[in-house]
Amino acid sequence: MTIATPKFGMGASVLRVEDKSFITGGGRYTDDIAPEGVLHGYVLRSPVANARIANIDTEAAKSAPGVHLVLTGADLANLGDLKTEVTLAQSDSSEAPTRDIPILCRDRVHYVGDAVAFIVAYSRELAHDAADLIEVNYEDEPAAAATASALDPETPLVWPDLGSNRAFQYQIGDAEQATVAFLEADQVVSIEFFNNRLVCNYMEPRAAIGEWKADEDRFVLTTGSQGVHSMQKILTKQVFGIAKDKLRVITPDVGGGFGPKSFVYREYALVLEAARRLGQPVKWTGDRTEHFLTDAQGRDNVVKAEMALNAEGRFLALRVRMLANMGAYNSQYGPFIPYIGASMSTGVYDIPDLDVSITGVYTNTCPVDAYRGAGRPEAAFLLEKLVDACARKLGMPPDEIRRRNFIPPDQFPYRTATGRLYDVGEFDGHMTLAMERAGWESFDERLEASRNAGKVRGIGMATYVEACAFAGSEPAHAKLNEDGTVTLFIGTQSNGQGHATAYAQFVSEKLGLDLSQINVHQGDTDELASGGGTGGSRSIPLGGVSASRASEALGEKLKRIAADELEASAADIELVDGEARIVGTDRAMDFAAIARAAKNAEDLSAVGEFVQEEATYPNGTHICEVEIDPATGATSIERYTIVDDFGATVNPILLAGQVHGGVVQGAGQALSEDTVYGEDGQLLTASFMDYAMPRADLFPFFHFETRNVPSTTNALGIKGAGEAGTIGSTPAVMNAITDALYRSYGIDHIEMPATPARVWNAIRTATG
Repeated sequence: MTIATPKFGMGASVLRVEDKSFITGGGRYTDDIAPEGVLHGYVLRSPVANARIANIDTEAAKSAPGVHLVLTGADLANLGDLKTEVTLAQSDSSEAPTRDIPILCRDRVHYVGDAVAFIVAYSRELAHDAADLIEVNYEDEPAAAATASALDPETPLVWPDLGSNRAFQYQIGDAEQATVAFLEADQVVSIEFFNNRLVCNYMEPRAAIGEWKADEDRFVLTTGSQGVHSMQKILTKQVFGIAKDKLRVITPDVGGGFGPKSFVYREYALVLEAARRLGQPVKWTGDRTEHFLTDAQGRDNVVKAEMALNAEGRFLALRVRMLANMGAYNSQYGPFIPYIGASMSTGVYDIPDLDVSITGVYTNTCPVDAYRGAGRPEAAFLLEKLVDACARKLGMPPDEIRRRNFIPPDQFPYRTATGRLYDVGEFDGHMTLAMERAGWESFDERLEASRNAGKVRGIGMATYVEACAFAGSEPAHAKLNEDGTVTLFIGTQSNGQGHATAYAQFVSEKLGLDLSQINVHQGDTDELASGGGTGGSRSIPLGGVSASRASEALGEKLKRIAADELEASAADIELVDGEARIVGTDRAMDFAAIARAAKNAEDLSAVGEFVQEEATYPNGTHICEVEIDPATGATSIERYTIVDDFGATVNPILLAGQVHGGVVQGAGQALSEDTVYGEDGQLLTASFMDYAMPRADLFPFFHFETRNVPSTTNALGIKGAGEAGTIGSTPAVMNAITDALYRSYGIDHIEMPATPARVWNAIRTATG
């Protein structure tokens, strides 16, 4: 029997309810907010990467027009530093020393953009002008800027007291067992590459407003974030040393997050402290250059990987050696990101033995932390690049070597060599379907057409798995209002994903309400005592289930109230179109009447909480087909096919948007995006003039569909999807480019990004 999809419930293709406001200028972002009497802050930042601060003279700035306050590190002895939230045991079981982020630098600066002073004035322009009057005597020293050479003996030390630029060293797997497998292998295939550093570049640069409410004896921070409760916790505990209820954090609309808006940055503490000292609200709004210089960046790994295989092409062991750049300080989750990526090292393959060593390094660069996928894109790229290299070495088609090594469905639940527990998976199924949709068998015809046109063509795939919705929960609170509408309170945070629509679908399905009658509230610590925020594709797999349960529990309460009023049994009441109705009759009462009939407030609210014990594991296949013009090196993506397994789909339209956006981000890394520091630590790609973002006209229409196998870990079978596009696309695009270059020129490696200049030079080198 086929069950119809509810009009607005799970599985329905509902258009986003929030879009009308956004596209008509109704969005309300942090910089749109101007409290009465607001002053404006500006951060003076270091122009050098590594120096001792010999002296700071702020007298001229303090007397400049419109200036209310000038702060330096010496003025902030009452504030604590920002510390990493994650420390892990190293391979020798010790805990690595960390390097915390001071709110303002005291005696040294460690990268270009390091915060030196904070100026508050009547306007941002006046604060900027005053900053130019501050004289800082920097005693400049050589910098460590490159990941690959960070541990070389001649490289300057970021933190001389450590005696090395090594930040930590992690080990995953059994090195001895892996060594035995490599000794017994018939083939060993190795690759080396650089996973290039990325700048997030969300549409809305960061901004923050600090207020001191003297009558309430507490702070209020308004800022775009990926979760207000973590902001509240870190600022109160680490920086101000006050009780949690002494800071209210509010997040209005957010123009993109992708990981870096999860973190507490110095400016948040600065606007709060300045507001307390001045008794007036203080706003700071960053510009795009500040974003390039100071917002946590992503990736930046130097990798060597080896695969041991038997004569039939079966994988026996994987060995990885990685240098992971942390930047100048330990960011909020920075040390954890390469570890979580390494935990997914074996991907969709049955690889018995593993030896992964990760060494974190300090450099005089912006700190590195989670960026869309947070370690899993790095792991997928490493593995899928290596698998293609194995196929070339053995003369085997890329799909065949994958089929031979996929974890078969009858081995689930399957525990990987890293300890991950996959509940379900049919990897061959989505790869085979993707190949059919991509026209894999007819590729040779298109290849011949490209050759006739003087072009080279390639096709590449990536079969990935990622970890989402990590163990934990996200409670949801549903409340019936006096006017018959329902409000859902939840501690995640939309950054543009469409939470107002997706969560409302769960509510609608259980309460029979139109989406226009449902309000979703996020982003205010006064409304909820706790919340996990948005990250790791956790909002819908965890929060969605909780929203469904909260709505169901509220529905049962409403039925009981209506049953009493209508003199019927609660079992005979159905909730339809905003009414509680006796089944099979026209006797009903609307939700507003139910609200009036309630005896107490508790009857009009309910809490739902789903606690998940293990992560979920979305997976899928991406296939990319490219054409390259050898005369210019320009690469064109001609076809792109995606078949994903997300377990269960909440809203196909929202899902497609998430996947499309993720594919473009991942392809951007493969084709154009690159963060480049000079030897002196100067950021050479600090604007869109030098940092090439992907554009819509670079991409064809995507073919996207799902071949879902419901999760047995998640109560509704949902696996999560927010980061999947980024994880699958980078290796698919690069494998396609490598395939094209290998077919025509024997080139089996090219670094990212594969810019026209880099591709052209590779072809010229190969052809002499």
